[in-house]
Amino acid sequence: MEFWDIYDSRKQRTGRTMKRNDWCLKDGEYHLTVLGVIVRPDNRFLITQRVMTKAWAPGWWEVSGGAVMAGEDSADAVKREILEETGLDVTGCEGGYVFSYKRENPGEGDNYFVDIYRFVMDFKEEDLKLQEAETLGYRLATADEIKALADQGIFLHYNSIRQVFEL
Repeated sequence: MEFWDIYDSRKQRTGRTMKRNDWCLKDGEYHLTVLGVIVRPDNRFLITQRVMTKAWAPGWWEVSGGAVMAGEDSADAVKREILEETGLDVTGCEGGYVFSYKRENPGEGDNYFVDIYRFVMDFKEEDLKLQEAETLGYRLATADEIKALADQGIFLHYNSIRQVFEL
């Protein structure tokens, strides 16, 4: 069973945990997630397509990410998520934490913080080992191509993270 830490409105751990996807949070309580953007030196971003069996946004495009486990910090979580989903190890890569945002869903029990990371990594496509349970495929896309996917309504979190593609 996977557990997540519960955070207060200042992004401080409360000492309490919740079961994964239990959506029991009260207003003013949050869990923490991460997104990891990988850009190659040629300014192409690694994006992945969600498998069609996902309950939410199947087939949409995204960057690697997921929940921070109880006791884990966000820097370790983003490295773990990227490695699990793409096979790439960003340890020692240029870049790191860029910014955070907070999403509130009053009365739904699913309030969360998202820590955004960006890493510059020169990798070859044959280095990718996609997590088949999560990922249908991948693209190496320019910032403009990602915006076009967002304009079609099929790129997750774009409005919240678009600035990370413009750095």
